Amino acid sequence: MSQPRETDLYAPIKTYLEGQGYEVKAEVGPADVMAVRDNEPPVIVELKTGFTLTLFHQAVERQGLSETIYIAVPRLSTKTFRKSLRSNLKLCRRLGLGLITVRLKDGFVEAHCDPAPYRPRLSKTKQGRLLKEFARRVGDPNTGGSTRTKIITAYRQDALCCLRYLHEKGPTKAAVVAGATGVERARRIMADDHYGWFERVSTGIYQVTPVGAKAIDEYGDS
Repeated sequence: MSQPRETDLYAPIKTYLEGQGYEVKAEVGPADVMAVRDNEPPVIVELKTGFTLTLFHQAVERQGLSETIYIAVPRLSTKTFRKSLRSNLKLCRRLGLGLITVRLKDGFVEAHCDPAPYRPRLSKTKQGRLLKEFARRVGDPNTGGSTRTKIITAYRQDALCCLRYLHEKGPTKAAVVAGATGVERARRIMADDHYGWFERVSTGIYQVTPVGAKAIDEYGDS
């Protein structure tokens, strides 16, 4: 199957807009597609064969010409495209752009969103979790922008405190670990054992696993 071209999108989009009462013309100034209806602000559509950063740059630039800017791409049936569509739909809403797809095999046009001012919905719950994590984390153990290293969270810091104590003292009651380290959730951390560092040797008593022993060296003074 031949690769789609930007020009393949024009006829279906022209028909789609004309069906809504617009007069449509191509390549007017910097606009790939321009549509005018009565005294309304013009509609401008930027065409591309796929989602690219260039497409969004061009669309944002066109916002200096009109409040009604759409991007348009061919609609594919692949899982990868559906995932990309969801992600780019969110981006369009944040940028105040409209998003159109064209199914080239039959010319079906769908507007997935229309241009509109974006007002993010603030999640007090998520914000609260961020602030709690910030407050509980000791120091600043990470480097901003890290992607291939394990992030030191407040939870991991607490687990490391418990781990180092057990490594030094040997099997110990959870209540003693909590009191000695100041980690109030020590028992829960060791019981849940998310990292494979702890094992219970008897009721309420925990010790370090071989994986935990390796973590002592791996994390050093983190």
